[in-house]
Amino acid sequence: MEYLDFELPIKELEEQLDKCKLIGEESDIDVTDTCKQIEKKLQATKKDIYKNLTAWQRVQMSRHPSRPYTLDYIRAFAGDTFLELHGDRNVKDDKAMIGGLGKIGDQTYMFIGQQKGYNTKTRQYRNFGMANPEGYRKALRLMKSAEKFGIPVVTLIDTPGAYPGLEAEERGQGEAIARNILEMTRLKTPIITVIIGEGASGGALGIGVGDTVLMLENTWYSVISPESCSSILWRSWEYKEQAAEALKLTANDMKKLHLVDQIVKEPLGGAHSDREKTFTTVSDAIEKAYQDLKKLSPEELVEQRMDKYCNMGVYKG
Repeated sequence: MEYLDFELPIKELEEQLDKCKLIGEESDIDVTDTCKQIEKKLQATKKDIYKNLTAWQRVQMSRHPSRPYTLDYIRAFAGDTFLELHGDRNVKDDKAMIGGLGKIGDQTYMFIGQQKGYNTKTRQYRNFGMANPEGYRKALRLMKSAEKFGIPVVTLIDTPGAYPGLEAEERGQGEAIARNILEMTRLKTPIITVIIGEGASGGALGIGVGDTVLMLENTWYSVISPESCSSILWRSWEYKEQAAEALKLTANDMKKLHLVDQIVKEPLGGAHSDREKTFTTVSDAIEKAYQDLKKLSPEELVEQRMDKYCNMGVYKG
């Protein structure tokens, strides 16, 4: 188990609890009351820490190395029914963007999302969850297939941004993301978007136009990361915590600004602390959202989606 810096008091208490239980097992001393006191203090400490997280601490939680990624969610939802589909039929298969067909209950969905790696080798293989243009074009190809067969689309967002390399720009990174945003606004099938980790910049928006947008409690969604914002405004990453607060990027901020539709609660300690509970909660939220959306005709879906995004933000004519 890995701990973030603000979780160190929890680590200390968990170590004390383990030692207390070990003493009880290896000796005749009754340590039941002591263990209960430590457990009570541990629970209170967890509640105190996780109920009062700052914006920067939520950013850290979204990047926790033990946090479940897109494939973890899809495998938990669909199990053996998941059929991964590959390639954009133009350049190659982008390993940072995955997609395919799978079921939640009796309903088939087209799942699409960014996938990060678990160690150095898989992070390089997945390009740290940063998709190239062919990744977004693969996502669009799968969405169009879903539209053709009347299958709802579920997108799972977890990316530090679209890949900013020279070769990505040469192959039209900006155009690929813009094309996806345009096509998603008029896709004639339900789109349910779930922000499961980092939702950074156009990399997130390229698969982020949804009829219903769900956002997990300890995730963030913004035009820029706190570190990049800090480096631009202050020429240093030292002000990333201040930038995180100013960007209003947390789930609560997004809900207040009417940019997401629902906050999905995470178990105490984050999504990684109880994966099964997290998967069940997200799965239930997706099913509920689809039950509402399937009542609408394709024309009503598109009209409602267009109105939703046209009404976002404030501007002066």
